Amino acid sequence: MKAKMTPVRKDKDILLYAGLVLLLAVLAAVNVFLPQGDYAPVMPEQGLPAPRWVLGLVNAAIMLVIYGGLGLLGLYLSRKLGFAGILDPSVSHRQRFLVPLVTGIFLGLFIILCDEVFSRFHSLGLLPHPPFPTSLVASATAAIGEEIIFRLFFISFWVWLVSKVILKGKWQNGIFWIVTLFSAIAFGAGHMPSVMVFFQLESLSAIPSLLLGEIFLLNGVISVFAAYFFRKSGFLAAVGIHFWADMVWHVVWGLVG
Repeated sequence: MKAKMTPVRKDKDILLYAGLVLLLAVLAAVNVFLPQGDYAPVMPEQGLPAPRWVLGLVNAAIMLVIYGGLGLLGLYLSRKLGFAGILDPSVSHRQRFLVPLVTGIFLGLFIILCDEVFSRFHSLGLLPHPPFPTSLVASATAAIGEEIIFRLFFISFWVWLVSKVILKGKWQNGIFWIVTLFSAIAFGAGHMPSVMVFFQLESLSAIPSLLLGEIFLLNGVISVFAAYFFRKSGFLAAVGIHFWADMVWHVVWGLVG
């Protein structure tokens, strides 16, 4: 059973969440000024719609207002669902930090192995990585931002709406896993535009079926693990799994692979 959340604990959760959103905004702004490597088509050196400092401020504002607002709603709804809080006293530091670290490392190794295998069976080759240190910033940005959208908000909102509101509190566990599946699909689909840009493809139909399957498989696995730990050990655990998987995949493997 989860310990009952006191007002002080709630305040600490909100303060920590606000700190994460602020960090996300700073990282998103800084990323505009970093080298993009194979990601250059996303942010070309020439023909930018505005100066980089303006783009940085816009990125930061999006993270603060849109991501921050949706995540705050998700945090509120996750409490109503009985999910573990960010600093839930019933969750140990081992569960909150160490287990996600180890899990994330193994998931990163799994991603590397899968990419090496899948790339041998289609013509586009290995998936690209941002150059260092952009890869470090991108890993932290993705871990916080994507977990806010696809776990903290998406899962909390839809489980609350379907289980709590429509079904009057019934079948929450089953609804959670169904929503987790849809979250995984949405997470994979969210990477499709980037894949098209990286490989300079003009349409989704131009993506090889094996590469398409790889994108959904790898992002789906991350999604399922992150969702499980989000509910069990809190939002920081989900962020940790995502961050350490990306650290192994994009940062370490990006440097040595």
